[in-house]
Amino acid sequence: MGKNQWWRDQVVYQIYPRSFADSNGDGIGDLRGTIDHVDHLAQLGVGVVWLSPICASPQDDNGYDISNYQQIDPMFGTLEDFDELVAALHARDIRLVMDLVVNHTSDEHEWFIESASAKDSPKRDWYIWREGKDGKEPNNWESFFSGPTWEWNEATQQYYLHLFSKKQPDLNWENPEVRQAVYAMMRWWLERGVDGFRMDVINLISKVPGLPDGPVGPTGRGSCFDACANGPRFHEFLAEMRREVFDAYPDRTFLTVGETPGIGIDDALKCSDPARGEVDMVFQFEHVGLDNNPGDKFAIDRPEHTLTNLAGNLAAWQEGMDERGWNSLYFENHDQPRSVSRWGDDSEEISPAGGTWRERSAKALAGMLHAHRGTPYVYQGQELGMNNTPWQRLSEFRDLEVLNYVAVRQAEGKVFDDMLAGIARVNRDNARTPMQWSGEPGAGFSTGEPWIAVNPAAAYINAAAQVGKPGSVFEFYRALIALRRENPVLVHGDFELLSPLADCAHPDLWAVRRMFDGESLTALANFSREDAEVPSEWWPQGASVVLGSDLDADARVLRGWEFVFLSHRADRATGGRSACGADTARRSRYRGPDCGRGWTGPHR
Repeated sequence: MGKNQWWRDQVVYQIYPRSFADSNGDGIGDLRGTIDHVDHLAQLGVGVVWLSPICASPQDDNGYDISNYQQIDPMFGTLEDFDELVAALHARDIRLVMDLVVNHTSDEHEWFIESASAKDSPKRDWYIWREGKDGKEPNNWESFFSGPTWEWNEATQQYYLHLFSKKQPDLNWENPEVRQAVYAMMRWWLERGVDGFRMDVINLISKVPGLPDGPVGPTGRGSCFDACANGPRFHEFLAEMRREVFDAYPDRTFLTVGETPGIGIDDALKCSDPARGEVDMVFQFEHVGLDNNPGDKFAIDRPEHTLTNLAGNLAAWQEGMDERGWNSLYFENHDQPRSVSRWGDDSEEISPAGGTWRERSAKALAGMLHAHRGTPYVYQGQELGMNNTPWQRLSEFRDLEVLNYVAVRQAEGKVFDDMLAGIARVNRDNARTPMQWSGEPGAGFSTGEPWIAVNPAAAYINAAAQVGKPGSVFEFYRALIALRRENPVLVHGDFELLSPLADCAHPDLWAVRRMFDGESLTALANFSREDAEVPSEWWPQGASVVLGSDLDADARVLRGWEFVFLSHRADRATGGRSACGADTARRSRYRGPDCGRGWTGPHR
């Protein structure tokens, strides 16, 4: 297996610094605010922090437009603050992973300024420049942020490519000078104590030669996706990065995770197969695309969410990545809505079994996530059961993706109020409202006016009300993470999906079994408000509850939105027969409906 793959045993916690904790009252989270809350992370039990972008940036796309890779943006602090954060985390046995944004830079980066200065600039070929075609853009591609992917440069009379905002020009990875400059920057951060990178939209770095037109979509522009995603040199570039950067430190082991929108299992397996030397795991998007309209992320009309589809898709990736690959496990991040509002029941109504439906469903989803094989990722506030914000006005949004989308649709004659329901459900600002530390004004995030409004639910959903409180969402996450750390079955065990299956008589009951070294864990959950009797086939003889979302969990009857883990000897298991009569020996073969590749927009 090679080097110590420590990241398999850990849970990663993502911090979006702008919204995590503000130390100076300017309404924007910063590094010193993060330092002030490292004990929260230690108490939760996570072993890795993934820090979203903090480098110098004009903030056109909240830091994903970097103007200097080796400076901290002043709004977040200084390099000294960063070094102190690394030291504080390492002192608590928590590693730090940085966001690596190298598909593109800001148009204010010195590389691009020089590139755009003249056609004979030494850095002209560091970006992708083209002549127009018939008085128009070089091809028909549409940006992931709406509008064309090409921007005219008056000084040199050519267009430059930007898959995202016009202020985010794409780097030309075909140029070896670009790659070496990126690798040198990465080594610089590793020398400062960084333990790895999450690589933003890394599978877009290799474009198809010739940049051909894409299939025309509803807006009249062509999709750039097929010519940009998982391109002809994608795997070659990742392998070169491994050799040039990470292999330069033979005594250290790093975490590398590639964000790879639209990737399928076969390519993901190539990326994460240790023998190939690319990355340790990828973020794929199939499961978070199941309930999105493939042609319009914000469309009100969308596929219906079902537990069968979600469970089946997760199981397909478990099977596909088995043996050689490794899964990242996530329901939330800075680009996704809150999972309890998306897939749970975010009502504050008290359930008959105790606790609100939101609290109960947050725990059930947490249990589901951690029961799979892979490295779990927890996004800030997810451990509290934070929900979506009740959006009402366009002025409340800060998400560039939303603002551009609305501008384009309004130009077509559409009315914002008619778009609001679809936008409110999945916009990125749902995840970017301030972390809810307390029920005080400002949610304990800032003493000033926050850069984006606090979710009003902070009055009753906050860390102060949950940390140390038996039965809280936070304490359940803490117990889950501890169980995973102490039980090798959850890390290394084989995976078997018991239910739901397409023809299952129990569509709201979910069950999986993990088996390793003679031991077995069965995870059971009820994804509805109604009590449900657990089929006897899922309750092995001699099994006992080792963790439940209810303190008095029984598991022979699961109450509404209840989750339990059962422990038992694997040789007492049911022989691979699920309660639905499906032969699921060792692993599920269910792949669910044709859900596409899950890419419905810039999940960045």
